[in-house]
Amino acid sequence: MPDSAALLLVDLVNPFDFDGAEALLERAGPAFEAVADLARRARAAGAPVVYVNDNFTRWTESFDALVERCTADDAPGRAVVARVLPAEGDYHVLKPMHSGFYQTPLAHLLGELGVGRVVLAGVATDICVLATAMDARMRDLDLVVPRDACAAETDDAHDAALAYFRRVLHAETPLAADVAFGSEDGSDGE
Repeated sequence: MPDSAALLLVDLVNPFDFDGAEALLERAGPAFEAVADLARRARAAGAPVVYVNDNFTRWTESFDALVERCTADDAPGRAVVARVLPAEGDYHVLKPMHSGFYQTPLAHLLGELGVGRVVLAGVATDICVLATAMDARMRDLDLVVPRDACAAETDDAHDAALAYFRRVLHAETPLAADVAFGSEDGSDGE
């Protein structure tokens, strides 16, 4: 089993224009600060950063067009999304449903990159992050879900999902600052 890590950023590029978005945005602000630091450290360590993003039923929209739409002046989550924009060399996968693996090339991409451990961050902890984590575990990937780098509409939903990650998916749920990507500090990431 490959042992390198990848950072999977779930639904960060988001229009935040749906029922419940206001509550999610309130919690996403602090989480996205932790995500921005995770992404910076992953890139510095040479770990792949993969944006795994919903297409929000816009079947002909490219990822670049989605980024543009979500950072437009009238986008409700513009300020939050601007904190976590993709960088040169980052990967992206558009997904049609909750899981980043469902009907996407994500599993193939991770295999090509030699990834055996995924660090999952994003929104919503109890929906798309959870669905992606479940599918990652079914593919024998080791899971790390930094508890402060995800957000849900309510604290209860967030906490319940974190408990499920630990109990059922055997995931680690450290603080984002405690996640290592191997070469950033000379460790193996544990």
